[in-house]
Amino acid sequence: MSRIRAAVLGSPIEHSLSPVLHRAAYRELGLDDWSYDRFEIDEAALPGFVADLGPEWAGLSLTMPLKRAVIPLLDGISDTAASVEAVNTVVLTEDGRRLGDNTDIPGIVAALHERGVEKVPSAAILGAGATASSALAALARICTGEVTAYVRSRERADEMSRWGERLGVPVRTADWADAAQALTAPLVIATTPAGATDELAAAVPAAPGTLFDVLYDPWPTALAAAWSGRGGALVGGLDLLVHQAVLQVEQMTGRTPGPLAAMRTAGERALAARH
Repeated sequence: MSRIRAAVLGSPIEHSLSPVLHRAAYRELGLDDWSYDRFEIDEAALPGFVADLGPEWAGLSLTMPLKRAVIPLLDGISDTAASVEAVNTVVLTEDGRRLGDNTDIPGIVAALHERGVEKVPSAAILGAGATASSALAALARICTGEVTAYVRSRERADEMSRWGERLGVPVRTADWADAAQALTAPLVIATTPAGATDELAAAVPAAPGTLFDVLYDPWPTALAAAWSGRGGALVGGLDLLVHQAVLQVEQMTGRTPGPLAAMRTAGERALAARH
């Protein structure tokens, strides 16, 4: 039996949960001839890896630092990926084309919808890295008013303003020193590295709205724990990881709907085993 291959690429890649999620999907879908691996690939090695992909390959998941570097190697990218100049999904078609997409953006929207967040009048973003641009693109779909981005430098502020203009989202920037003010927004999306928002935990208001913290390990973050303790709605990084992976599985296999519950259970078990 010929194997159909998919994999996640990035650097570092050792702790990626993508193999756990995709393999769980294949088991649930009965795709016994599918395999999903991980490869430590940096920007320098990426062109050679992509050039060597044979007809047995169905798709790739991409993490940092490859989401932008892969674009010149592809035959086309979706409007969603183009909107943030980032590809996290490559589908290899039967006629040999390599097509890029971004499932992080609809993954954020789907994770929020699952928690009942369909529309918000305003929102706040903590941080201004690559994930923040995807968060802005997602907010373009669900936020009817202004987004305030809390950042640490003028350079980052200018960058977020440019993304807002590009994505059609009214963005106001504010200094990180005032980040506690973000917590009063109806939706707060934290896109910062581990530990960066710990100082804000004590500032969670008495009746918070929804917090989407994109981290999943460690979990919960100090901010997420304080938020939940105050009764606020909480969306975590595993929710995003699972929802974007479901969309990848659907695109690569052509099978819909993807097995969300089985993939989430596998992710939760893998995280529990790490600790």
